[in-house]
Amino acid sequence: MTTAAVAQAFRVRVNCSVDDLGFAMTDQPPADSSFLSAERVQTADGRQYHIDLAPGDVAPSILLVGDPARAEKVAARFERIDLHRAHREYATFTGTFRDLPVTVIGTGMGAASTEIAVIELAQCVDHPVMIRCGSSGGLQPSLALGDLVVTQAAYRLEESSLAFVGAGYPAFAHHEVVLALVTGAERSDSPYQLGITATASGFYAAQGRDILGFPPRDREIVDRLVTEGVMNLEMESSCLLTLASLRGFRAGAVCAVYATRHDNRFIGHEARRTAENRCIDTGLQALVTLRQMDEARGNRRYWQPSSL
Repeated sequence: MTTAAVAQAFRVRVNCSVDDLGFAMTDQPPADSSFLSAERVQTADGRQYHIDLAPGDVAPSILLVGDPARAEKVAARFERIDLHRAHREYATFTGTFRDLPVTVIGTGMGAASTEIAVIELAQCVDHPVMIRCGSSGGLQPSLALGDLVVTQAAYRLEESSLAFVGAGYPAFAHHEVVLALVTGAERSDSPYQLGITATASGFYAAQGRDILGFPPRDREIVDRLVTEGVMNLEMESSCLLTLASLRGFRAGAVCAVYATRHDNRFIGHEARRTAENRCIDTGLQALVTLRQMDEARGNRRYWQPSSL
């Protein structure tokens, strides 16, 4: 089923404009919230335990952001908001962007939180597209603060995905999502590069940061990743891409560079805001581009340049 067809079938729950719905308002779930079992922790109508969303709440085009405040910034770009839900660390908005139903969810930080969000979102909507819009540390000297990195594949240094597949299993972004993100970066006039992303299990020792009293076991990890040609380092993408491959849906990632490890610099406030906006605009444009690619593809299984 194409993105356009799924979007047409998507059932919205509340109709209102962005101005009509303040971010503090929440569409409350029904009172009956009994969960089915310890194995399938969801209600009879499919409401998921952690994200507190059910089928009909989630659009097929999904942006994943770590920071709940970034989810609000994405939703501020919607023409209309149909749902706002905040539960645990998961802040969700569903609305429309350029007539495309879109859901954005703030997942919190790390692969473990991402695993929960991705699996539960996949119970709520068929054939999703999920794009991570996040932040990262740049590893290669060619990257400047504020640049974007579009992930082609991810180095699985986190442990969450090991519960599903072996260490040699590749985590790769769907080629259509990569192309759509490149289009988004070009149209948002953002400086960007493509390459391999490394996903660590934490922020400090797992990324080689030597904090007094908390020494990393692997002090050479950054140098090794640079030698291996890895572009950036973050905490979520490889888990998302692994789960997407297992389930069979399209996924990708674009991250802004907030730190450059080769010269030990961290981005300033204004530059960070600019980079975050570019990352959001790139992700949203990619979802719109994927809809156009799906429409052009027609009955072909995969999009190809001849579809233009």
